[in-house]
This record gives sequence, structure tokens and C-alpha cells, in this order.
Amino acid sequence: SPAASAPDRGLPESVAGFLEARAGIRTQDDPHQKDTSIGETRLQLRYDLPGDSVAFKLVSDFVYDPVADDYPVDLEEGVGWLDLRQANVLLRPAPFADLKLGRQIITWGTGDQLFINDLFPKDWNSFFIGRDDEYLKAPSDALKAAFFSEVANLDVVYVPRFDADRGIDGRRISYWNAGLGRTTGRDAPMIADKPDDWFEDDEWALRLFRNVGAYEVALYGYDGFWKSPGGSDPETGRARHPRLQVLGASSRGPAAGGIFSMEGGWYRSADDDEGDDPFIRNSELRGLVGFEREIAPNLTGGLQYYVEHMLDYDAYRASLPTGARAADELRQVATVRLTRLLMNQNLKLGLFLFYSPTDDDAYLRPNANYKVDDYWTVEVGGNIFLGKRDDTFFGQFEDANNLYVSVRCGF
Repeated sequence: SPAASAPDRGLPESVAGFLEARAGIRTQDDPHQKDTSIGETRLQLRYDLPGDSVAFKLVSDFVYDPVADDYPVDLEEGVGWLDLRQANVLLRPAPFADLKLGRQIITWGTGDQLFINDLFPKDWNSFFIGRDDEYLKAPSDALKAAFFSEVANLDVVYVPRFDADRGIDGRRISYWNAGLGRTTGRDAPMIADKPDDWFEDDEWALRLFRNVGAYEVALYGYDGFWKSPGGSDPETGRARHPRLQVLGASSRGPAAGGIFSMEGGWYRSADDDEGDDPFIRNSELRGLVGFEREIAPNLTGGLQYYVEHMLDYDAYRASLPTGARAADELRQVATVRLTRLLMNQNLKLGLFLFYSPTDDDAYLRPNANYKVDDYWTVEVGGNIFLGKRDDTFFGQFEDANNLYVSVRCGF
């Protein structure tokens, strides 16, 4: 009936987006941060120009953020009033090949919020202050070539200048500053020396994958730098991104009424091959196993177990300055995801839990998302950190606990 039909949106079909207001407050006092964790109005505009041989995509966010201290636009850091999410052209020069050139979001691997072979930039500030989950993935300025065959498929990604994570540096979330031996925030933000020479400080990533029965298996390779700082300069005290090479593999497919996944990777810290430099992160072996399935109608659950094993641990211990606290040789993290759909699937309740038995800390992400109609969505959620020590990964963020609410209108 005419009454049930959607109104004319008045925009070309190639244009879409949303307008969102999102606000959050800290539940703990942090002397190094503002009481408001997030308070931004965001307009996203998306333009898609499809084509058989050439396609174009542009996604840009315009942000008003009074919590920030008037940072100028920095497309690499994702701060300022403009965040260019995607701007790329897709070429199909042959039936067996695609080429995508420009700013793009790339996702690999099997982990759920855990990443081993996905060595593309993440925005951990967005994740921890309550932005939508899509903002955990930061864009890459890259050339991605995809080749298809009956034997296997190959993805090759070339990044001409290193794209670092948008990491925790104290400007929005306080962190454990090992150099000062205390938690710091806006009073002492982290300064990192990032490799930034075009075509010299570059990155390569490869994925070779195919289906084996009902399972997708993949091999990975990466040559670049630690995405988050993996060391420091003893003379200046600045954080560093040392060289990193990674070889890995993954598998994902059906098992026991659900989906089972495995992934592993060897992280070679190329600037500290022997593990005896205390100012550079050691090489590591990383692995995870995961399983997800429907527990009951409209209720799904997922479990993951993740490990990081430091290599050359004895050399690392011997290199530490007297009195310095040693990191654990083995770090473990377990995750639980629960998702419940209610009210004709218009209401989605979610809980994601990270727990590390070795660090004795945890991170909870409760969330409720209600779809009012085809245009309006309301969301509430939180980021809750627990830990016994200030120097563990999640424990250092205890003062960053926050609750948030958002209202979004899509078009």
C-alpha cells in the first residue's frame, strides 16, 4: 500500500550515509582525561559508482568532536573534522584479476576482534571509547591485486608508506607509561617515531587461499613494521615501530553444528633477531582457535582461545636492566561473545568478554542496539576494564571505563 512504502529519499541511488550523535561518560575519575569519553556528531557520506570494468568508491566522515582539543585534520591518525575512510578505484583488467588502488579497508584472518595475520591498521581509541565496531578497522593507502584460479586465489597488497595503528597514546585514553613507571594521559602523550618514507618504509602482505572441502584454508605473509609501537629509542625515549615479518596460516569451516576456526603466525622481530635487545619487542609465535554456533533460536555464542609465546625468552630476561619487571613468556586470552535477537530481530543484545588468565585482567563490551524503523537506530553500551595491575594490557585502562549512547539516522 502507499502508506507502507518508503518515502522518496531525494538522493541518487549511488549516494548513502548516516547522521549520528554519540555521547559517553567515564565511570571512574581519571585525572589525566576529561570526564566525557566521547561526544561527537558524525556525518558519513558514501558514494558508489559501479561498473563492469571500472568502479569507484568514496566514503568520508565529517566529525564535530568537542572532546578533542581542536586537533587539525590528520588522515593518518583519524583526527580532526574530516576522516576519509575510503577513496579507491577498482579495475578489472582481466577475468582472472582485480586491482583496487587507493584508500580502502582490508580485513583478513579468522579471529573475532583478535588479529594475527590481519596486519592492517586498527583504531584502538575508537574501539575503547564506544564508536561503532566498524571504526576498529582503520583505512590503508594501498594497491590490492586479486588473482583468481581454479587451483587457488591470491591477494597481494602493497602499501607504499607504512600505515601504523591509530594506537593508544594518551590523548583520549590513559595508558601505562613504562618509561615513567606510571599511568599517563594528556599530561604526557606518547610520541612515536613512525617510518614515513614513501616507497622505502613500505609494506607487503600476501594471502593465498582456497577451499578444501567445506573449509577455507589460507597462507599469509607480511613484511613491514610492528603496527603498534614494538620498542623504544633509549636515547630519546620515543616509541618505535621496528621491522616485522610474519608468516601464518588459517582454516575455517563447519564442525559440531557450528563454525570452527584456527589461525597461527610466526612474528619475526627483524631488528632483534636474537631477542637480546630490551628496547625492541622479541619475536613471537601466536595462535588462536575459535568456535561459534547457534545456542538457541535467536541466540548465538562464540568462544576463542588465543596465545602469544615470546621467543628467545632467556635472552630477553638476561637483557633486562636490574629491577625491571619481566613480561610473561606466555600470554593467554579467552573471549566469549553472546548475541541475542528480540522483538522481531529489531533489538540486538550483545556481550563480548576478553579475559586473560596470565595477566589476570579482563575487558567487557555490553551493547544493546534497537532498530526503530528503516532509518533510525538507537544504541547503548559500555567499555569496562578490570585488572589487578596497572601494567597489564587491559588493567592499564581501568580509569577508561565508560558508558555511551548513540542515535543514528541512515539515508
